Amino acid sequence: MHIEIYQGDLAGLAADLLVLILDPRSRLFELGDELLEERVGKLAEEFSGKTLRREYAFDPAHLESVGTVVAYSTVLEDAFPLVENVKTFLSRALRLGAETGRKRVAVALNSPGGTELAGKAAEGALIGTYSFEKYRREPRKLFDEVTLVLWTQAGEAVEAQVQMDRLYGEAANYARDLVNEPADVLTPELLAEQARSMAQELSLDYEVWDAARLEEEGCIGLVRVGAGSSHPPRMFRVSWDPAKGSRDHLVLLGKGVTFDTGGISIKPGEKMHMMRGDMAGAAAVMGAIYAVGRLKPPLKVTALVVSAENTPGANAYRPGDILKYRNGKSVHVENTDAEGRLILADGLIQCGLLKATHVVDVATLTGACARALGTSFTGLMGRSRALVNAITRAGGNRGESYWKLPLPREYLELLKSDVADLNNLGGEYGGTVTAGLFLQEFVPEGLSWAHLDIASTFWKQKPWKYYNEGPSGTAVKTLVDLAVNWSEHFPA
Repeated sequence: MHIEIYQGDLAGLAADLLVLILDPRSRLFELGDELLEERVGKLAEEFSGKTLRREYAFDPAHLESVGTVVAYSTVLEDAFPLVENVKTFLSRALRLGAETGRKRVAVALNSPGGTELAGKAAEGALIGTYSFEKYRREPRKLFDEVTLVLWTQAGEAVEAQVQMDRLYGEAANYARDLVNEPADVLTPELLAEQARSMAQELSLDYEVWDAARLEEEGCIGLVRVGAGSSHPPRMFRVSWDPAKGSRDHLVLLGKGVTFDTGGISIKPGEKMHMMRGDMAGAAAVMGAIYAVGRLKPPLKVTALVVSAENTPGANAYRPGDILKYRNGKSVHVENTDAEGRLILADGLIQCGLLKATHVVDVATLTGACARALGTSFTGLMGRSRALVNAITRAGGNRGESYWKLPLPREYLELLKSDVADLNNLGGEYGGTVTAGLFLQEFVPEGLSWAHLDIASTFWKQKPWKYYNEGPSGTAVKTLVDLAVNWSEHFPA
């Protein structure tokens, strides 16, 4: 998408659709036109709980260069902060423009306060107009241009901020593209190849573990979960290491089950097609390292992905199998549909070998998380309070919400097995928490760790805020903010 910055009078602006966002607490624009000011002032009175109106559109006949003005109000949208409403309303206007053939869309943010939100508006425009068109015979015509009308005295810093925030949107959309790919295309091998191409493009370090190397190094979870598929498992990493070195090493670990049938413990057929999205955790960390590779923060960051396809087959692992991991722990497989934690265990062990200081794993791990938190909050667990708090702050900076869940030691009783150190299921209740406790058993000593269960947020069943229905790219923006603003989240 082309994002143009315009700093001048509205009289000189050429736009088919001019977007105004009215907020009772903040003035986001300066019109410099008496007739327009009068009309907008009357509109502000119309927006109220009585009318339930959320938008008005009118044609300002006296402004020849502006076709239609559409005004939105935050009065009825007080569930979200102003910055999120700006992203939402601009996305809504861009869709309106696409539907009505108004190609030149501009948003007025030309007050000092409005210009501060210019970058977030750019991010919202990119995310809000996203559409996956790759496999359509006739791709839909999408909006590819928006003008940000900014304060005339805004300096060069605002343009840099727009470019940075734009990158957050691009990174989220990168992840959404991966999740949208069908599983017959995006196999573990191709996912690894995607990462290799990205690393090459951005001059990042890349390493891959093929099936033979995984077996040789004892990555038993990946080897056994992937054994039923004709597409062998992979583990791979993409790393950014600043030239000056870094005291800390942040590893972003992503679950990449490219399709999950449940294995021998096969899932019901309803909505199984969505299991192509069981690699959304891998997509999130790949989207994050894509942005990190371009922003180049003074922090060593690695995206580590564990990827397999979980299918039944002659060689598939079975309920009742016992897996012996590199750290000496054994796991009894009660159900092959609890496979994500089995491959993440390999990844967590590998994080220790990579000399990570901090690890954030991201996974579509439990349906129980979605049932507990709904579709707006991601489940967050961890044994490092500082890291958990930093993730929550980073998410707040980027419009992504997290809810901290406990890791009570008493619940470890639910993971006990008669034949192994651990069971891969924890019983009927507390499934999200017991999954987190299972993962914690494989976190190396001394390592700060947090776990994001994105099963509740990786896919929007209907449009929400500035997201269309479909993959959301959840956690990408949070992870990028965490890495780029590391010194603010963890001051020395």
